[in-house]
Amino acid sequence: MFSALARWLYKVAGWKLLGVVPDLPKAIWVLAPHNTNWDFPVGVGARATTRVWIQYLAKKELFTWYAGWFFRILGGKPVNRSRANNLVDAIVDVFIQNEYLHICIPPEGTRSDVERLKTGFYYIALKADVPIILTGIDYPRKAVVLSEPLYMTGDYQKDMRPVYEFFSQIQGKKKEWLKRYEQTGLIS
Repeated sequence: MFSALARWLYKVAGWKLLGVVPDLPKAIWVLAPHNTNWDFPVGVGARATTRVWIQYLAKKELFTWYAGWFFRILGGKPVNRSRANNLVDAIVDVFIQNEYLHICIPPEGTRSDVERLKTGFYYIALKADVPIILTGIDYPRKAVVLSEPLYMTGDYQKDMRPVYEFFSQIQGKKKEWLKRYEQTGLIS
């Protein structure tokens, strides 16, 4: 019922999904840019439109006693960003233990401007041998854009070039990591 409502609101608000939804048992959905709180409801609507149960990682501060239940029902998993923990290996283990698992990770890690992407999504995909689906929120076109599945090879520079190229095509506000790439062609 909630998914039907989310799909309807997404469509009524004028949003659309561009790209083919892959039929895969496991994937990491890499979402960018992450600029505003509106990314969350747009993402929930897009997820409902894909008809794929995609869980997400979010800062533990969102999972308060009064709101945590809401974020958990929507597939949220709290992450402690303030201390070093072996989150990559923990998520790899979860992928290995499950036959079906889709997780959304915003590699910018924040709505603020960032100079580089966090690389956890890359190493999770590589170690768990699962594809990455690039997911761009294109506010000017009111579209969530999906890439074809990408498989990581272990050559970081080569593997990340299509990631940077994909997000360069997404219209709207761009953060420093992408501006630098567009100016220099360098992947950081």
